[in-house]
Amino acid sequence: MRTVGRKIVREPALRPSAELLRTAATINDTLKAILPGGRTCVPKGVYRYRTLEEANHQQAEWLAQSMAEIHLARRA
Repeated sequence: MRTVGRKIVREPALRPSAELLRTAATINDTLKAILPGGRTCVPKGVYRYRTLEEANHQQAEWLAQSMAEIHLARRA
């Protein structure tokens, strides 16, 4: 087995450092910019598929629809 990288695991802290808070805020801001309104591209529900290809196709359709809606909202 070959090790490619190392994951730094930090213990949860009662008082996180300012650096970690800044990192979390940056991630939050990025996600808000990508998905306005806190929306996701997958509607709520339980989905069952016969094949992996069918699931991938549905996911691609949802992503395309979400991207189109975001584009139209930004144009207006």
